[in-house]
Amino acid sequence: MDATAPITQDVATIPRKLPEGPVNLVGLTRDRMRDALIAMGTPEKQAKMRVNQIWQWLYHWGVRDFAEMTNLAKAYRAQLAEHFVIALPEVVTKHVSADGTRKYLVRIAGGHEVEVVYIPEEDRGTLCISSQVGCTLTCSFCHTGTQKLVRNLTAGEIVGQIMLARDDLDEWPEPGQGTGENGPRLLSNIVLMGMGEPLYNFDNVRDAMKIAMDGEGIALSRRRITLSTSGVVPEIAKTAEEIGCQLAVSFHATTDEVRDKLVPINKRWNIETLLNALRDYPKVSNSERITFEYVMLKDVNDSDADARRLVSLIKGIPAKINLIPFNEWPGAPYQRSDWARIEAFADIVYKAGYASPIRTPRGEDIMAACGQLKSATERARKSRAQIEAETKAG
Repeated sequence: MDATAPITQDVATIPRKLPEGPVNLVGLTRDRMRDALIAMGTPEKQAKMRVNQIWQWLYHWGVRDFAEMTNLAKAYRAQLAEHFVIALPEVVTKHVSADGTRKYLVRIAGGHEVEVVYIPEEDRGTLCISSQVGCTLTCSFCHTGTQKLVRNLTAGEIVGQIMLARDDLDEWPEPGQGTGENGPRLLSNIVLMGMGEPLYNFDNVRDAMKIAMDGEGIALSRRRITLSTSGVVPEIAKTAEEIGCQLAVSFHATTDEVRDKLVPINKRWNIETLLNALRDYPKVSNSERITFEYVMLKDVNDSDADARRLVSLIKGIPAKINLIPFNEWPGAPYQRSDWARIEAFADIVYKAGYASPIRTPRGEDIMAACGQLKSATERARKSRAQIEAETKAG
């Protein structure tokens, strides 16, 4: 822990250049879809109805071919096919863990790759989705943080991850079933805890989640969507107002000195500033409580004193503390806290009146656990510094 990490990596973000040709309907909000249909020649008086029809085909039935949209006239379907496409990210590989966790390596436009993880449990099925290729943050315990940020994902690439997981789970309803939540779902919850910092891609994340929450389509309740942030303070109030989902915070330390090293964004918005921003979130978003994520690192942040400081810091905030045994990855600078230490920490938090579940590590055998995500191409790719060093040596 003696190295001081930068707040963000020294990178140039590659802007998302939209391809020429037909527009992808996946990821367009209702308003943008309406505008696109009018631009194509749809009469304004019909546009809202056409959006409703196409929306249900896309997001309720999971249809990918305009020819199958049978409540639209044949000529109109042909016109749609000329102007638009329905495109999802491509699944490159799928790995299934011994515990049932599924990890997808997904290729998006430009040949970039992100990872998506599905975690089945008795009472829910959670999909962990990514919001960026790589990550601009440099959290020292996180494998994704060792991969430089390439670019933000579009709204279509974010909601596309949900759609391709539903494809794999064969969870689109059969014709005749209604919209909305009909009984238990295999994919019942979304967590924005994959690659990237969601609040550094706010607009695209917001639009994708609005699509996921829309009652005429995927129809996930906002209470079933959790956005995890490292603490991008200016965007927290906007998240409450414009998305209103559950919020989780990658907290991981109880002093600025330690958090500066573990979560370097703390140098920009320290613990006090972050907590002040969090106090209003449950009220504004009408969510029950905030989840504080706390990775357990041996001899770094796992003492009894840390546990007591933690409950003192969050006093007055409706909260749950998720204790995460550190998921090691090759070259990781930390070790997982001993189990007895984790339980002692949890006991102090619990006795202070906070739920303190210890997260069961999932998918470790396929590198799908929390903090382990990193695309296969990035694992294999030499760093620019390595290449430059070798070039100079030659």
